[in-house]
Amino acid sequence: MRKSIFMFVFALMTIGVAMGCREEKSTGEKIEDGIEDVGDDLEDGAEEVEDAVEDATDDH
Repeated sequence: MRKSIFMFVFALMTIGVAMGCREEKSTGEKIEDGIEDVGDDLEDGAEEVEDAVEDATDDH
């Protein structure tokens, strides 16, 4: 019984340390990541539109 309680406490402490050591992003870094994601999505959308226009003009 004593060993299992010790193992449980040790596991919780290990998880706590692992979670506490994570690198957290600042608000500015989160905003930059969001802007980059939007920019990437816009580029992908523009390429899709370009491909669709090329396909439409090739058919005629």
